[in-house]
Amino acid sequence: MVETPMTEFPTAAKIIPMQSPSKTERRLLALILALFIILGFSYALLTPAFEASDELWHYPMVQHLAGGNPLPVQVFDPALAGPWNQEASQPPLYYYLAAALTFWIDQSDMDAVRWLNPHVDNGVLTPDGNNNLVIHDPAADPWSGALLAVRVVRLASVLLSAVTVYLTWHIAAETAPDRPEIALGAAAINAFLPMFLFISGAVNNDNLAVLLASLAILMMIRIVTRRRIGYFPVRAREWAALGVVIGLAALTKEGTLGLFPMAFGTAVVSAWQRLVADADRQSAFGGNNPVYTRGLLPALGGVLKAMILVVVPAALIAGWWYYRNIVLYGDFLGWSAFIAVLGQRGHPASLIQLWGERHGFLMSFWGLFGGVNIPMPSWVYTALNTVMLLGVIGFLVYMVRLLVSEVRAWRGGNASWFARLLRIVERNFGLIVNLLFTAAVVYGLIQWATTTWSSQGRLVFTAISSIATLLALGLAGWLPRRPATAVLGSVGLFMFVVAAAAPWLWIQPAYTAESASGRLNELTGVEFDGRMRLAGYAVEYGDPRPGEPIVVRLEWEVLREMDRDWSVFVHLNDPVLGRPIAQRDMYPGGGLLATSFLEPGQRIVDELVLTIPPTAVTPAELEVAVGLYDYKSGERLLTADGTDAVPLATIPLAAGWPYPNSVSQFFENGLELIGFSIDPRRVIAGETVNLTTFWRATKPLPEDYTFFAQIVGGDTTRYAAGDVAPIPPTSGQQAGEIFEVSFPLALDAATPPDAYPVIIGLYTRTPDGGFDRLQQVTPDGRLTDDFLVLTQVMVDAP
Repeated sequence: MVETPMTEFPTAAKIIPMQSPSKTERRLLALILALFIILGFSYALLTPAFEASDELWHYPMVQHLAGGNPLPVQVFDPALAGPWNQEASQPPLYYYLAAALTFWIDQSDMDAVRWLNPHVDNGVLTPDGNNNLVIHDPAADPWSGALLAVRVVRLASVLLSAVTVYLTWHIAAETAPDRPEIALGAAAINAFLPMFLFISGAVNNDNLAVLLASLAILMMIRIVTRRRIGYFPVRAREWAALGVVIGLAALTKEGTLGLFPMAFGTAVVSAWQRLVADADRQSAFGGNNPVYTRGLLPALGGVLKAMILVVVPAALIAGWWYYRNIVLYGDFLGWSAFIAVLGQRGHPASLIQLWGERHGFLMSFWGLFGGVNIPMPSWVYTALNTVMLLGVIGFLVYMVRLLVSEVRAWRGGNASWFARLLRIVERNFGLIVNLLFTAAVVYGLIQWATTTWSSQGRLVFTAISSIATLLALGLAGWLPRRPATAVLGSVGLFMFVVAAAAPWLWIQPAYTAESASGRLNELTGVEFDGRMRLAGYAVEYGDPRPGEPIVVRLEWEVLREMDRDWSVFVHLNDPVLGRPIAQRDMYPGGGLLATSFLEPGQRIVDELVLTIPPTAVTPAELEVAVGLYDYKSGERLLTADGTDAVPLATIPLAAGWPYPNSVSQFFENGLELIGFSIDPRRVIAGETVNLTTFWRATKPLPEDYTFFAQIVGGDTTRYAAGDVAPIPPTSGQQAGEIFEVSFPLALDAATPPDAYPVIIGLYTRTPDGGFDRLQQVTPDGRLTDDFLVLTQVMVDAP
């Protein structure tokens, strides 16, 4: 059925159509897009290959398909997952397109140039580097082979994201049609968001998924807003086109599946528009009040028709992928295989725990580069978080003013409540869609993050166009046009400066090894097998206490070429155990330099930071020692006197006070471990280790807890264990009370000689006879493990 355009009725509040942009607005938009492409290319070219978030896993999918191979099957064993790791579970459209761009390039050298750093601190902020995900050969040609393919896909991805920025401008313009500064501000926020630029300059399927999601959102908004002002009826091809876009999005990333319920909501509103229009038209000719029930069945039929037109093309495009998931993995999303490879939390995270992870979430939203381990200065995050906070407050003001305006329009109208409510939805449909889609993406991420360690702000970029629009509205939508322009211009300029600086000031330097300084203590004659000489060192620390850092600076001189790659280790040895209680391992040059790349005479400086374990046993005289070893074989290089490590310093730890080994480790419900004693720490298999723990209730304890202590092996074998329910029960403990819990841990007589960790924790009994362990609470409120490693005991043979 062909629908006729709707006309305005006197009872409707004023509806403002989107105005054609002025020449100045078009020029400013062109400037934003040009600057985005320039910045995006700088991120793409300055960030070393495979050093962008998950590019290490995304690119092997591209290389595999570019070679004419079929889609890989995701295995459930992480050790056998293949070079794409968990990404084989991702829908393949982006990878196929990237493969089509690079199939002509010989990428057979991927394994050589994609040399994984075995010591990398992936996703961890460190004070001493070792952030590089891969080892980069300085002699490799960046414009050939796999490295060329990476750059081609990166540059193409920047162009995809430029389209996203353009769509953001359109979405914001539809949302606030009489406020061109809002549209330009939203485009600038999107374009100059450092993390969005970083992901845009990477091989990452987000770049296509975000574009398609933004396009679908724009199409849905226009289906309603263009009809409300009588531009044209909604035709079948519009719904089918929307289905095609959603299908392409679903074949790119599963995080876009939320577009289907959004499309359903759009179909309902569109049918609502038709229902009101038909009833008002009949009323105008018949002279009676509109009767909406007559058109209810045709309206419901319109919803059904629209959804068929959306779902059928989407299913034809992407349905095969989800059917494949059911056949291969037993679930249509393929999450079982994805999570098996990615890994998951030991316990599902609560909302409180996720809230405790908000700082890292916001950092990775604004810009946390590399393997989510290269930050910007803290003041940048403070400034950007302030912008967001002001935007949230401003958005609340904007919503209050909008609500007041709509209430006045409602009271002044003489149409039926059904028609007046529709007018409210029509006028604010862009805002409603942006809010709902943002909420859907955030909700999906929360559900995902409760299972996996995925509290990363970049994962909401599927809704970046909506987020940028809402932020622009919050910052300036409630202000008059001139001050609004000034605010958004200032924010956009600040974000541009930060985004332009990031590749040069923070990303590129993170992959540059430090040059020799000559300020270290000189050593003479300390050579390792005639290959490397420790030319100087410095060990720096303040008040040596558990939990405090120790900085070790080393200067190496290369004596001859090497065909093997040796890693630097620094150990903090406990003489009682004869084992390290803390260690730091990495390739030389802060993890950047493989020794097979080094030339005779070259000097390298390393800075390694050790942390004295918070539960280190005191008093003690800890030894700092350094050496070199082969990561693959474990072989160590020997010095001229036959030793495999060089002692550098002794760190004295004073006895704890007022309790033995005073600590401050919190568990849930305000229970704090304040000290412990353990004796002996070196035993023979079959003997008993006596452990006493000291606890403080920081608030009244709600339940009776049972405490446990275990001596466990690397394979979780329990060689000694004890469970103690304190008397009196913990439910009687008041805030500030201190109590002891002691464990006699009798070691199994068959315990193999080795050093074993001693772990402690506590639990409550459940009604079904099981138990529920309490988790540790970090100083910033995050919940972590449900046990605490205290120290180690050395078990000797009888």
